[in-house]
Amino acid sequence: MGFPDQIVRTIELAHPPAKIWAAITTAEGLASWFGNTATIDLRPGGAARMTWESGDTANMRVERVEEPSIFGFTWQIYGLPEGDPRRTYVEFTLEPVDAGTRLTVVETGFAQLPEDEHKIAFGGNTDGWAGELAELVQYLDAA
Repeated sequence: MGFPDQIVRTIELAHPPAKIWAAITTAEGLASWFGNTATIDLRPGGAARMTWESGDTANMRVERVEEPSIFGFTWQIYGLPEGDPRRTYVEFTLEPVDAGTRLTVVETGFAQLPEDEHKIAFGGNTDGWAGELAELVQYLDAA
C-alpha cells in the first residue's frame, strides 16, 4: 500500500510578495516566525539552520531560489535519528493575487518511509505546517 508523499498548504495573505519573501528567506524573518534563531546562505547549495528554545535544530540545504516567487530547501525528516541521510523537500511558492499573495507550501518525500516512520513524520509535519503558517500570519500582520 502506498502512503501520501506530500503535504500541501495554501494560504492567502494580505501582504505583497516582497514582504513574504523576506519572511521566508532571511535569517531575521525565519527567526521571527519559524524558529527562535536562524542562519541562511540564500543560494542553491547554501546552508541554513534554525534552532528553537526547546533545543531542537533543523539543518537545511537551500535547493531553489527564484526571487520573488520560489524558495525550496531539503531538511531532515521529522522522527528519524540524527544523521539519517533521508530528507524531504520543502518548496514555498508565492503568487501575487488581488488581495496580496497566495502562498503555497509543498513538502514532498514522505513515500520513501516505511509505515511506522511515515506515520510519525507525515503526521508531525502536517500538524507542524498548520502551526508554523499560523505563526507566519501573526508575524506578517504584526510587522
